[in-house]
Amino acid sequence: MRQALWGEGFAHHVLSVGTLKRAKDYPTLLRAFAALPRSLHAKLTILGEGGLRSQLEAQVAELGLEGRVAMPGFVLDPYPWFRTADLLVLSSESEGFGNVLVEALECGVPVVSTNCPGGPREILEGGRHGRLVPVGDSQALADAMAATLTAPVDRERLIARARDFSAERIAEQYLETLFPHEAIPATSLAGRMAATP
Repeated sequence: MRQALWGEGFAHHVLSVGTLKRAKDYPTLLRAFAALPRSLHAKLTILGEGGLRSQLEAQVAELGLEGRVAMPGFVLDPYPWFRTADLLVLSSESEGFGNVLVEALECGVPVVSTNCPGGPREILEGGRHGRLVPVGDSQALADAMAATLTAPVDRERLIARARDFSAERIAEQYLETLFPHEAIPATSLAGRMAATP
């Protein structure tokens, strides 16, 4: 599975997922990837499509990253990529929430993210479940990527964190907010909501 997606000859597989637009700040990610030690034998794959493709392809060539960076475009089901990645990187300037971080954690994949406005700090609990770096700082991003790729991974802990964002857990929190003095199992959400005027 991994070779079919990523190709051969790489020891580490770094993934990023999102539309090729300014808010995702892929130029900083590419500079950070270029700064990684070549001894890591890493490949970066960016899943997504958008208006900045030609600009990013030119930057890949300028940085001498041909063969080490792939941009296969939009992928309907990114989970095979998540399951075979060694690291998920989010380089955004801002996020609405940061769903890709939860999706990566759900697959037990370590993450590195910018500490951008939106959800990354909350999802990663201030850095407990993945490294946070300043927005636009390619060297800090490179350092965090290298440190994560060479560190041991507690996949079960990452998966457990992702469960905090499951539909069941969110339903429980919703009920706790609406009915703070009642012990209501999440499975009764539909019945309780139907009875609420």
